[in-house]
Amino acid sequence: MALEPVAMELQALTRNPGIPLDLDVVERLRVNRSAVERRAETLPTRRTVKKEWQLAWLLRAIQCMDLTTLAGDDTPGNVRRLCAKAIRPLRGDLLAAMGFAPDEIKVGAVCVYHNLVETAVSVLRGSGISVAAVSTGFPAAQTPLPLRLEEIRASVAAGAAEIDIVISRAHVLTGQWDALYDEVRQFRAACGHAHLKTILACGELGTLRNVAAASWVCMMAGADFIKTSTGQETVNATLPFGLVMTRAIRAFAERTGFAVGFKPAGGIRTVKQALDWLILVKEELGVAWTSPARFRIGASGLLTDIERQIAHNLSGRYSAAHHHPMP
Repeated sequence: MALEPVAMELQALTRNPGIPLDLDVVERLRVNRSAVERRAETLPTRRTVKKEWQLAWLLRAIQCMDLTTLAGDDTPGNVRRLCAKAIRPLRGDLLAAMGFAPDEIKVGAVCVYHNLVETAVSVLRGSGISVAAVSTGFPAAQTPLPLRLEEIRASVAAGAAEIDIVISRAHVLTGQWDALYDEVRQFRAACGHAHLKTILACGELGTLRNVAAASWVCMMAGADFIKTSTGQETVNATLPFGLVMTRAIRAFAERTGFAVGFKPAGGIRTVKQALDWLILVKEELGVAWTSPARFRIGASGLLTDIERQIAHNLSGRYSAAHHHPMP
């Protein structure tokens, strides 16, 4: 694959610092929708993984998961239970059957609202699992900019190591790329040491070209990750969105040498969907991106299906969902 030599030169230990806004790049962007949709349709049919290879891919999907709860009835109690599941996402007997110790497999991060960051941090301390906070007026991003910046700072102060911000869709829909760039630069500065994951809300951006342009502008502004969706849009993570975004990431890496991560989120609930996303990332960006440092899956219900599939691969039988409880 053409990207592999580039991947060897990526500044893997250095965060994307951003680059000056280059409107020439943005204005030259073109997306062939028919070609993107054809590629997205054929992707799941061209690659399959079975048996022990599927087990390995499913374990990687768990390690790349942002285990998420963003419900109006979230409480400290259910966040503590979610964090316990994040630390031990698979039953001990399943791990033992695969030759793993109980603490060898865990998720990439736990994602919560700001008011529950401290709860999550207290449970996950010492586990190596990051706490991510959704911020900037999630999911609509319609609150005043000073409040959105203060929300980021408050979540970082509470212990969040990752901040999932929502961009102002109006900047994209009206072509105000300089305003989007300046907004994300301010978000990046407010994050400090915490990693910035920019949610594009692709389903509300109108066109695939807008998705490509928003991806580029956010990366130019210093985003550590670009993310498809809040999970609250009518259309969330789709393979066409992912294809456009990963190709933007690849082009940005070729231009700058900096590796920006990718996070699909919203509606990813099945093993098949998780494998489709891993295959897309591997084929478009290379194996180096199939790690928690560069790839995350935002999910709340996916883990149960993965655990059931692992149990089936090991025993030949599907177990009931209540044998793999989520909080």
